[in-house]
Amino acid sequence: MTVLGTRAVSALRAGFAGTVLTPDDAAYGNARTLFNSMITKRPGVIAQCASTADVARAIAFARTEGLELAVRGGGHGVAGTALTDGGIVLDLRRLNQVTVDPVARTAVVGGGAIMRDLDRAGRPFDLVTTGGRVSTTGVGGFTLGGGSGWLERKYGLACDNLLAVDLVTADGSTVTASGTSHPELFWALHGGGGNFGVATSFTFRLYELPQVAVALLLWPPEAGQDVVAAYREFMASAPDEVGGGVIFLTAPAEPFVPDHLAGKLACAMLLVYAGTLDEAREVAAPLLGLGHDGELIVEVPYAELQSMFDDPPGYRNYWSAEHLESLPDEAVRRFCDRAYDMVVPSPSQHVLFPYGGAVARSTEGYPVPWRRAPWVVHPLGLWTDPEDDRRAICWARDTRADMKPWSTGAVYSNFIGAEGAERVVAGYGLDNYRRLAAIKSRYDPGNVFHLNPNIKPG
Repeated sequence: MTVLGTRAVSALRAGFAGTVLTPDDAAYGNARTLFNSMITKRPGVIAQCASTADVARAIAFARTEGLELAVRGGGHGVAGTALTDGGIVLDLRRLNQVTVDPVARTAVVGGGAIMRDLDRAGRPFDLVTTGGRVSTTGVGGFTLGGGSGWLERKYGLACDNLLAVDLVTADGSTVTASGTSHPELFWALHGGGGNFGVATSFTFRLYELPQVAVALLLWPPEAGQDVVAAYREFMASAPDEVGGGVIFLTAPAEPFVPDHLAGKLACAMLLVYAGTLDEAREVAAPLLGLGHDGELIVEVPYAELQSMFDDPPGYRNYWSAEHLESLPDEAVRRFCDRAYDMVVPSPSQHVLFPYGGAVARSTEGYPVPWRRAPWVVHPLGLWTDPEDDRRAICWARDTRADMKPWSTGAVYSNFIGAEGAERVVAGYGLDNYRRLAAIKSRYDPGNVFHLNPNIKPG
């Protein structure tokens, strides 16, 4: 860092409630580590913000010094936009407080909180809302991108349960966006991502749900086509309480996994039921009678479900997705056949998720075009050896190509990495993109917040 740079950083540190790190600091290496180990960018400054005032100071510093600005919440995004080479990272992880109002059934959640923080805060009151499918996902990026999770068919997407957002904009102003305050900005924050400012707080609607029932059923991979076909027929009339998906994965070495599947490719059906285990068994009886080889069937608090499938950190990651308007037999066959190209053994997953229910019924015109798709195929690659990079990335891309004949063309940006400008626009829908661009020009005309599925100012 130059002498001028050192002086500038010293000025930023003065009066900063959090911590300002540079590459010379011992804590810098850990602070810049993301979930995706393929991302190795080295920011010039990491501003670990402890207050809204810190966020505003760090934004002003970035603009004054001409530094590219990245915003970090959970650091879980596969594209690695939470880091920048040589610029400044606004690290929000200290802003992770969650306050639950059990009477109003709402939660105020800090912009740096992860799902674990929100889920555990609601547990003493049996209150939940739709969250990410693992506990380590950042609440902020997840929600601003729309927010697809296990409970979405019952309670809607995360953004559907958003009541207000506190935001620091590019000029350092603090605004509260809600249905009655900055309503156009509030609309944009339902799927428009981090394009409009730094979200320091979210207010969510909560629901009473003491327990969820979970069934993880396992088969050898060659049973996959029959399993997916049966699941397809079941979900056509399943109640909203049912979530889950079909997942090809490396079966873990656990007591419920038979020896002939442990450590090998397996076809798994995951059923998540927003209710009791007895209710779930009755509803899911057709699937429980298919003759699976292994099973884990339990009733647990939602917070426990959220951490049951946490992906381990330190892996190389590449994800993509294709949303489908239908799932005919040929699509089922292609989906199952592509599972054999996964990196196995590894935590990689080849996923088929259903939407529908409250997700599809919403009449709100939010910029979430993918919500009308009944299905999404989601290749989720995690591996350790750089020699597997090409194989894993090609597998994800080939999966998308296989599904193209049935694709809606819509994109859920949280499910993919950097896949080009066309896919960015598809993440919002063309008409929505134009409206978002006009809002962007009001709140961030200089495109300060561009490390995201970027909307250019209109």
